[in-house]
Amino acid sequence: MTVAEFVLPQAKEHNRTSVNRWILTHTLDHLWIVLMTLVGAFGNAALASAVPLLLGQAFDVVIAAQDVNQGLMRIAVLIVVTQGIRGVLQLGRNFGADILGQRLERNIREELYLSLLGKSMTFHNLQPVGETMARATNDVREIGLMFNPGFNLVIGSANFILLPLIIAPSIYPTLIAIPILFTVSYVMAIWAYLKELRPVAEDARKAFGIMNAHLSEAIDGIEVVKGHAQEDQEVERFTSNAASYRAAFVRQGDIEARFIPLLLLGLAEAGAFLQSVILFQQGILELGDVVAFMGLIQLFAFPTFVSLFAFSQVSLGMAGARRILDLINQRTELDRNPDGHAAPMRGEIEFRDVSFSYGGGKGALQELSFRLRPGQTMAIVGQTGTGKTTLAKLINRIYEVGSGQVFVDDVDVRDWDLASLRAQISIIEQDLFLFSRSIADNIAFGRRGATQEEIEQAAIEAQAHQFILGFKDGYETVVGERGMTLSGGQRQRLALARAFLTDPRILILDDSTSSIDSATEDEIQRAIFRAAEGRTTVIITHRLSQIRWADLILLLRHGKVAALGTHEKLMEVSPAYQQIFSQLGD
Repeated sequence: MTVAEFVLPQAKEHNRTSVNRWILTHTLDHLWIVLMTLVGAFGNAALASAVPLLLGQAFDVVIAAQDVNQGLMRIAVLIVVTQGIRGVLQLGRNFGADILGQRLERNIREELYLSLLGKSMTFHNLQPVGETMARATNDVREIGLMFNPGFNLVIGSANFILLPLIIAPSIYPTLIAIPILFTVSYVMAIWAYLKELRPVAEDARKAFGIMNAHLSEAIDGIEVVKGHAQEDQEVERFTSNAASYRAAFVRQGDIEARFIPLLLLGLAEAGAFLQSVILFQQGILELGDVVAFMGLIQLFAFPTFVSLFAFSQVSLGMAGARRILDLINQRTELDRNPDGHAAPMRGEIEFRDVSFSYGGGKGALQELSFRLRPGQTMAIVGQTGTGKTTLAKLINRIYEVGSGQVFVDDVDVRDWDLASLRAQISIIEQDLFLFSRSIADNIAFGRRGATQEEIEQAAIEAQAHQFILGFKDGYETVVGERGMTLSGGQRQRLALARAFLTDPRILILDDSTSSIDSATEDEIQRAIFRAAEGRTTVIITHRLSQIRWADLILLLRHGKVAALGTHEKLMEVSPAYQQIFSQLGD
């Protein structure tokens, strides 16, 4: 069972032990569609084989010269009727395969999306966004195409191979020899083709993911690219990635060019004609039998011609499925613990000998211990890289402690229901994320169903109401991606409004006023004071006013507690704090 932060509700748990079992269990969810497709495929092939048999009878009728008109009319009617029914069955096969492909594409995309939401920040910090998007879009689409036209044509062609093996012996037993030889040779050729094609198809999917990841990275960092005049270098990099993607498809084309079933079909036609003519000369077969048998051999043309495309599409789809399942099966470091502690939070925080490191490297935090009472405010200060943000993210289990314990309300955070823990803790970071939605939707993001009055009241408390009304569409104004159409101060106040609306018991402010001017800071400061009332507040800051205001100050140095206490106490006993405070004052 894959560990995940959140296991969101799904209609059914699918077998993820191998890609074949995973695809099969998804397919069996729609068994009636599978049956409709199989029946349509077999009926289509069976009625297609009726045409050469009826044409053979027509030749015999003409040669016999008895009741020719009546006999030919009867055969013509049978051909029309059988091919009409065949058309309906073929429609059912195509419709079923397309519905099946679309449903699996939808369900797998949903399963992948739920899996991504359930994974920890450690996973997402290491996984390129563009690569993830390539798997969630293009690779999932390849699975849909694998079923239609991929498997649709494969199943149809399999029946077109099966029918001559069944019908040819009914004309004359030895006529099964050529169909058997062709089938065995065809299967061997397909096996070798797929074995050679699989790694190339996987390379193509991997190359596409790399190209997409770099493209997403360049677009996301377009301001940096332009600011450093690196457009030419990024174009060169993208061209190189695109060339690698193209090279994979060129290798695939080379494999397809050496595909031999077309040669096998020609040999089968020649061998069948030679055998049937010899039997005709010996008086064993009638002319109509020769025509019917050659017509049956022509049924092999369909699987021969479509196999080049169909099996290539299946191979690409399976390569995409492997990449998706690999992403889904990647384990995270955290689990939701849905049966854990879930209760209204008082807001007490305690660290007991907590240590943490990234990826087994040097410890970012080492043996931290402190206690913050409900309703108190703590300021965390220290130089860049001392672990201030890491400390904050241990409180709501964005990261898991390496050793020691973090307690909230005297309960180890690992014993909390993760959803309940995080629902009562709000983090406002310096690099805020706003969605490309209306301002109202962004404020209400953490609380579904909030009324317009509640949204506006939260904005008023966060000192955001006035600037929101200054927009033409007010609260319905749609902000750009990541809120880039707003100023830093405006984004900060919207984040505070979001926190007010969710009413967290613990509020964490991560250097949230470091990049704004003094006038804006005053407005945000008032909002922060209001937000801290009745809440346990952790402030990561370099602002003197916020440091002095705190009930408790924690000074970090090289991931360790260098000083802990009130401002007055630390000014008396801590030279390190005195030095930092004097630098901030400068």
